[in-house]
Amino acid sequence: MNKAELIDEVQQRLGGETSKAAAERAVDAVLGAVGRGLRRDREVQLVGFGAFAVATRAARRGYNPHTRRPMKIRAMKTIRFKAGLELKAEAGA
Repeated sequence: MNKAELIDEVQQRLGGETSKAAAERAVDAVLGAVGRGLRRDREVQLVGFGAFAVATRAARRGYNPHTRRPMKIRAMKTIRFKAGLELKAEAGA
């Protein structure tokens, strides 16, 4: 599912009188709030759905696939997601 399909699904779930623009604003608001929550609190938990958290990936050695020469890969921050029980059950995982 891509963002356009998600907007269509939200529009259908909110009812027939909801416009596509309103559904898009709702999706954008939720995604923006998750991003701000990660920046501020470093974790966003949605009970039943899952938790997003900022994690640090350690520095490591890798190699350049074109030249096959070793290189250093710097430490970086990334986002981790852990699915909640309800989401796992719904997805059949």
